[in-house]
Amino acid sequence: MAVAEGVRAGEGPVRPDGRLRLVLVVLLVAQFMLAVDFSILNVALPVIGDGLGFSLSGLQWIATSFALAAAGFTLLFGRVADLFGRRRLFLAGLAVLGLSSLVGGLAQTPGMLIVARVFQGLATAAVTPAGLSLLTTSFPEGPLRQKALGLNGALMSAGFTTGAILGGVLTDLLSWRWSFFINVPVAIAVLAIAPTVVKESRPAVRPKLDVPGAVSVTLGLLALVFGLTQAGEHGWGSGAALGWLASGVVLLLVFYAVESRASNPLVPVSVLKKPTVVWGNVAGVIAFLTETSLVFLMTLHLQDVLGFSPLTAGLSFGVLGVGTVVGGSIAPRVIGATSTRSTLLIGGVLQAVATLSLVGLGETSGSMGLLLAATFAGGVGNMLVIVGFMVTATTGLADHEQGMATGLATMTQQIGITMGTPVMSAVAAANTDIHDGITTAVIVNTAVVVLGILTSFLFLRTRTRKPVVDGECS
Repeated sequence: MAVAEGVRAGEGPVRPDGRLRLVLVVLLVAQFMLAVDFSILNVALPVIGDGLGFSLSGLQWIATSFALAAAGFTLLFGRVADLFGRRRLFLAGLAVLGLSSLVGGLAQTPGMLIVARVFQGLATAAVTPAGLSLLTTSFPEGPLRQKALGLNGALMSAGFTTGAILGGVLTDLLSWRWSFFINVPVAIAVLAIAPTVVKESRPAVRPKLDVPGAVSVTLGLLALVFGLTQAGEHGWGSGAALGWLASGVVLLLVFYAVESRASNPLVPVSVLKKPTVVWGNVAGVIAFLTETSLVFLMTLHLQDVLGFSPLTAGLSFGVLGVGTVVGGSIAPRVIGATSTRSTLLIGGVLQAVATLSLVGLGETSGSMGLLLAATFAGGVGNMLVIVGFMVTATTGLADHEQGMATGLATMTQQIGITMGTPVMSAVAAANTDIHDGITTAVIVNTAVVVLGILTSFLFLRTRTRKPVVDGECS
């Protein structure tokens, strides 16, 4: 571990040295690229469908194939990073991301594009937890880690917004293919720099991989995510959706039973019982579910109610991106001045108030001022929750458990993102009037945010725990 430049009594280092700054830049660039990649195709989907001959029903598989791989394998890869080396998996995942992005940009058939999206999802499932665990093991618990996670959260949320804007710009000015090609030079640059600045991090003694646990949780997550996409496409009363969701729940229960008996569990039951892990991740899934689905709802409002073009609608979310950067920047200070629990509550209340104010949106562009102000404030609040969730969910665990912890956090993120749009689209579609449907969905969205506030208030009673001393190499 590099020695930081500034140290406060009793708090540990507060300023990173030169090498740690470079480590932070490399890891943040990779996470930002992944966030951009998640949303960059949204605006381009109709153009891609026309260009490659996707059927209307087949078009949703461009997003679904990515989500299945990203959410289904993230916990497995998080543990693989712990066992076989975080830097090794991080670099391998980036190489796969660059190659699959090149294949996607060159795709000539729907099948070729779907295969590229599956491998992009697998790369995301590998790089995200590996990168986050490299971040948490490089920076000790306390102000340094809080600041690093704050910047990471801010750039990830800004990346989602940037992806929506960049996708429209590239598609309009160049081609949808550049939504894939843009990843290639970034991946090459990170692959060239990372090996020289990021140290390998893995346990001194490598335990066996829990294969039954890995199989059951991966199949369970795949079934759950596929069920969510089916619900979004066919409705929550669909037999296929309910069947897949039920299968996912059963498989996850099997996973829990397997972990309680395994000698080297993928996720120890003792970790799953930690309030910080459980309720931190609950706060996280609600944060990602509500904010990503709100972007979907406001996209509907801007395009279907106000008649904006996709590019103009995408640019309108620039103010949301600014809000997330502001929220990520101030989150470590809020945590330092209060606690992670208080930060979750403050952010949740701000997000709830901002979201509820959107029920006042009218059917003319005269309400754009309200939309911009509310999305900015909501972005600040949501980012406070996201950083609070990441700090809470990774605190009090040894270094050799950080890949598993960040794998859980990444799984939470992917499930929240995947759940958001199907849930809110089903609520909005229940009303024949699009404006009334959006208003109802905004109210439901607010109620879910309030649920997150209540769970954090009731079940997170502790302040940040003392760092766990670990003898593993890092």
